[in-house]
Amino acid sequence: MINYIKQWYNRKFSDPNAVTLFLLLVFTVAIIVFFGSLMAPILIAVALAYLLDWPVMRFMSIGMSRLAATIVTFTLFIALAVVVFFTLIPLVWQQSTTLITELPDMVTNLQVWLHKLPELFPTIVDQNQINELMQGLKRRVVGMGEQLLTLSLNSLVNVVTIMVYLIVVPLLVFFMLKDRDELMSHFSRLLPSNRQLISQVGQEMNLQIMNYIRGKAIEVVVVTVVTFFTFFLFELRYALLLSILVGLSVLIPYIGAAVVTLPVLLVALFQFGPSATFAWIAVAYLIIQALDGNLLVPILFSEAVSLNPVYIIAAVVIFGGIWGFWGVFFAIPLASLVKAVLTAWSSGIEEQRASP
Repeated sequence: MINYIKQWYNRKFSDPNAVTLFLLLVFTVAIIVFFGSLMAPILIAVALAYLLDWPVMRFMSIGMSRLAATIVTFTLFIALAVVVFFTLIPLVWQQSTTLITELPDMVTNLQVWLHKLPELFPTIVDQNQINELMQGLKRRVVGMGEQLLTLSLNSLVNVVTIMVYLIVVPLLVFFMLKDRDELMSHFSRLLPSNRQLISQVGQEMNLQIMNYIRGKAIEVVVVTVVTFFTFFLFELRYALLLSILVGLSVLIPYIGAAVVTLPVLLVALFQFGPSATFAWIAVAYLIIQALDGNLLVPILFSEAVSLNPVYIIAAVVIFGGIWGFWGVFFAIPLASLVKAVLTAWSSGIEEQRASP
């Protein structure tokens, strides 16, 4: 056993480039685990900088300097953010508060409909099952109310945090866009000389993250707009709030779509009851999810590394447990990073064996 471990160690860590890559990964994971919450503004700024770097490059391609392209892109982004903040946010907040106040009535109506199931399907549904389901649902509603109360008590702290983010994050984004080449040069100077594998992985991941963030932003907008017009045509209440939830659900692969299905169907059932309109809304929602997964995602992420759904779900669970929201958001790039590291590590070792 000891000889096997020695052979594995000599085989995997005989290359200085592999050792350097391993130490960098260990250091990065330690920083994320212990200081992830403190780095949240920087991570938000990095994600926005990746998103805005594409229009900056487009402006530069028509002859503008990087400073001018950064100023134009940043000004347009701030103007769009201000418009969204003062138009959509108040409407979403109003619909959210109304939905929360009507949630007990929805649960009561749901209980009435569920109690009819044992009469319709006596051999399939039992009354005890309905009672256990409703008790669990009531406990979740009570827990949600307690969380909202805690959130309201901490609202002052949250407001201060948001104000800090509104000042710090835009400044970070602006200077990351303006001084990108200089910042990358400073970072490269910190790396050791044996960085062949680090450069190989870094180039691949830079392309992956850029494509992922840009693709996710487009996917969120497209899914939100299509869902809103669909719900609006059916005159579904809280159409704006539900469409935004459906759009944001694409940030969490597979799991997000499953979670957001419950409030959509619950609101539709509360408004229309078990009718044909409710069935059409459910069918339309399923069609949107199917088109997103089978048409929109392949188009937007055609350059991304193909990963098995098992690996993606495992990445969401693992990185989300380690890093919270950002672990879930970057689950696919992080899973791609693991794949790129393993590929580069193996290829580097094979090249070293072939070189003698």
